[in-house]
Amino acid sequence: MSAHKRARLNCSLKHQHWSVGKWANVMFSDESRFSLSSDSRWVTIWRERGTRFEPRNITERHHFPSRGVMVSAGIMMDDRTDLHFFDTGSVTAQRYRDEVLKTYVRLFRNAVGPDFIFMDDNAPCHRAGLIDDFLETVNIQRMS
Repeated sequence: MSAHKRARLNCSLKHQHWSVGKWANVMFSDESRFSLSSDSRWVTIWRERGTRFEPRNITERHHFPSRGVMVSAGIMMDDRTDLHFFDTGSVTAQRYRDEVLKTYVRLFRNAVGPDFIFMDDNAPCHRAGLIDDFLETVNIQRMS
């Protein structure tokens, strides 16, 4: 079993007895990039064996990547944040703190109170020291 699968299993076992009320205090957040073309130039097509070159399984590709948009959001059991659209450029730790944590997550923490738990996806910009410092300063508990 891979380390990642083992970690997910351990997390599931650790939290399997949480009540609905406890889960209601957890905010899950994530970011996704949306683009009209693939950045990786890889196209995944699910097809039957032996049908590779049939017209229905051939996709036109554009070799000029289009500009995409990065979107962030958070969800809780009975609520959600607004979608946040990052203007341009990469999502750095500072932008993540200023545009997502300060703007959305901190407000939800204040509304829920000290039982609020925040769950992100371990992206590198989420693990920077300035993010840890900010979460500690505003008393936001992060789910491991």
